Amino acid sequence: MRNEIVNLLKKENKLSDNTIDELKNINIDDFSNIVKEIGKEETTYIKADEISKDLQTEYIGKDLYIFNEVSSTNTLAKFLSMNGAENGTVIISEKQTKAKGRSGKSWESPLGGVWLSIIINPIVDYSKLPLITLATGVAVAKTMERIGVENSEIKWPNDIMINGKKVCGILTEAVTKFNTIESVIIGVGIDANLNVTDFPEELQEGTTTLKEELKKEGNENLLIKIFLEEFEKINELFIAKEYEAILKEWRKRSYSIGKIVEVREPFNTYYDAYVLGISKEGALIVEKIDGTLEKVISGECIIKN
Repeated sequence: MRNEIVNLLKKENKLSDNTIDELKNINIDDFSNIVKEIGKEETTYIKADEISKDLQTEYIGKDLYIFNEVSSTNTLAKFLSMNGAENGTVIISEKQTKAKGRSGKSWESPLGGVWLSIIINPIVDYSKLPLITLATGVAVAKTMERIGVENSEIKWPNDIMINGKKVCGILTEAVTKFNTIESVIIGVGIDANLNVTDFPEELQEGTTTLKEELKKEGNENLLIKIFLEEFEKINELFIAKEYEAILKEWRKRSYSIGKIVEVREPFNTYYDAYVLGISKEGALIVEKIDGTLEKVISGECIIKN
């Protein structure tokens, strides 16, 4: 995290050469106010005033920090969450140089996408974290519906699909202290006004974008605004412990249920299974080839043709 913050400050010319040499003796947290100031400066494409105008939320997105380029909005959100950022704070960047994915994967996020992270401070234990990811998936899917995408689906645990191709990924991370969750960072990346060819060749086959699906470019600021509204609605259900209501919305849009998948669990445990449904904890319920049932709590499920 330290290196990412230093790189941001250097890129924005907020550090002199002398200061950089002295950084090893300085607490990086001392620069949090400068980082916040950078996040309030004018950016080229994503505009705070357009997002905030008539934004129908009580707390999500009321505090916005928008950057031209960062390594990862999740990393920056973690830093700000540890330095006084309020519940519902949103960090957005027009580009990411080291976007974070599951299993430590990283890649560049180009101009034209929606790359953001939300800080929430739920009173929750670790067992409920998967439900936050599922709830975010519902919020993204409802956002797609509001902009005219009629067939978005949610692939367990963290992808949004259109016509069998990924258009959005979600990464939920907890910020902890003494085994207590102090805040949760929810990273969302939506392939909006992009062409599939903007991505590395190895990602193109299973990827789509809103521009290609809707056959036109959309308004990124409006897309963010709609998503923040939908996220607050589903987050309110989470706060009220209306977990079944969240799961009901998720099941209606599930891409995974009813499919044969290759389950890839941690520690290289792989097996084929049929997806039966999802548990109240957010685990995927699958039937293995030998007829036994399993709950998949973490890992990846690859749809088999």
